[in-house]
Amino acid sequence: MQQRSEETRAKILESAIKLFSARGYNAASVDDICRDAGISKGAFYHHFESKQALFLALLDGWLKTIDNAIAASKDKPVPEIFMQITEAFPYIFATANEGLPMFLEFWLQASRDDNIWQASIAPYRRYHKHFTALIKKGVDEGSFVDVDPGLTSRMIMSTAMGLLLQSLLDPKGAKWEKVARDSTNLLINSLLKR
Repeated sequence: MQQRSEETRAKILESAIKLFSARGYNAASVDDICRDAGISKGAFYHHFESKQALFLALLDGWLKTIDNAIAASKDKPVPEIFMQITEAFPYIFATANEGLPMFLEFWLQASRDDNIWQASIAPYRRYHKHFTALIKKGVDEGSFVDVDPGLTSRMIMSTAMGLLLQSLLDPKGAKWEKVARDSTNLLINSLLKR
C-alpha cells in the first residue's frame, strides 16, 4: 500500500515538472496534472493540499541535492567543503534547464503573494547563513584570509544564481558545470591564506 502511495506521489511530481515547465505554473491546473499522471483529484489532494504545496515540494526536492552535498562534507576543512559542494553541480545544472523556468515564473508569483514569497526566500536565506558560517569558520581555522563572511557569502550566492540564470538563457553557451566548478575554484583560491 505504501509503495503504491509513493508511486502515485512520484507520478504527480513528474507530471507537475513536465506541465509547469511546458505551460507555466498558472496555466497548468490540478486537473491537467491529474489527467497527465493518470490519477484522481482525490489522490492528488491526498498527497498535496494545493498546487502551491506541490510546487514547494518540487523546489524542496531540487534543493535537497545541495543540502546533501553540504551535509556529506561537514567535517572537512572549509576549502574542501566548498569543493565537495561542486559535486552536486552536474545534477543542479541538468535539472535547472527542466525546472528553472517553472521556478522563475513561480518567483514572479511570489512577488505578489507574501506566503509564497516567504517559502521561496527561505532557502536563499538558509544558504546565505550557512555559507556565512562556513566562511567565518574558514577564517577562524586559518584556511581563509580575513574577509567579511556575510559579504563573501552574498558573492557566492550571486555567482550561483547568476550562473543558473545564464544556463537557462543560453543553455549551449558554455559547459555550465565546468564554469561553475572553475568559478568556485577561482573564488576559493582567492580566499586561501598563503
